[in-house]
Amino acid sequence: MSRAVRFAVLASRVRASEKSILEAFDRRGIAHRHIDSREWWHQLGDRGPRPIVLNREIGLARATYAAGALEAAGATVVNSARATELCGDKWRTSAALVEAGLPTPRTALGLTPEAALTALETIGYPAVVKPLQGSWGRLVAALPDRQTAETVLEYVAALPSPQARIVYLQEWIAKPGRDIRVVVVGGEALAATYRRSEDWRTNVARGAVSEPCPLTPDIAKLAVLAAQAVEAEIAGVDLIEDETGEVLVLEVNHGVEFSGLQRALGDTVSVADRIVDHLLAKSRSCSE
Repeated sequence: MSRAVRFAVLASRVRASEKSILEAFDRRGIAHRHIDSREWWHQLGDRGPRPIVLNREIGLARATYAAGALEAAGATVVNSARATELCGDKWRTSAALVEAGLPTPRTALGLTPEAALTALETIGYPAVVKPLQGSWGRLVAALPDRQTAETVLEYVAALPSPQARIVYLQEWIAKPGRDIRVVVVGGEALAATYRRSEDWRTNVARGAVSEPCPLTPDIAKLAVLAAQAVEAEIAGVDLIEDETGEVLVLEVNHGVEFSGLQRALGDTVSVADRIVDHLLAKSRSCSE
């Protein structure tokens, strides 16, 4: 970074969530800088100013490499490179959640589509196949039976990327037409919303509607433990209720989009301001 700055926000796209964070800095008179990741570069060995950098880069590859390079330059990055790597890979997220003893859907990894088909005989149908990396419910497919699985996995086998041919599977959870999104900042669950949709994929990006969800102690504790399992200081934790009412951890998002949740909550809590509060506290602890 060419000039000293105490706080920086790294992002190539300024979406509603990033805009609200930048506005929170401005409103409170806190000096900061927006870094467009499409223009940022780093030379190994350079160690300049050491700001607190909020990593809001939407592209996983850029977010991961930027976090590592910034940390190598002496910056403190939120979320860290390790947290970004863990959250950005669904298998690594699931492994961390299971290691922490948290309830999750039964999950399997097939190193080939053929192996995945065998794994499905144990997991059972219906099931869900997901790409290892990705968001907004893209390329997530329901597998109601073996015939469908064979068809989907035939397409997977033809994908050009070796990583894309590694298959991540989960059991189907008969959720009640909704899932739960919890925003965690600095080890505290701030708020939760239900995300409802007529489609089985309840992503806001796919048209799901956010509604307030009571933040019970059990939900808050589970979300905080999930964020801690992947070392994420700021996280969107996705929970799902099964047909018995048990709440399971589905995934943890390192670059949580919270505009839908904020609209549902109104003025009860400002996620952007709580993020800024956390960065201020982080800066104080780093200077001690």
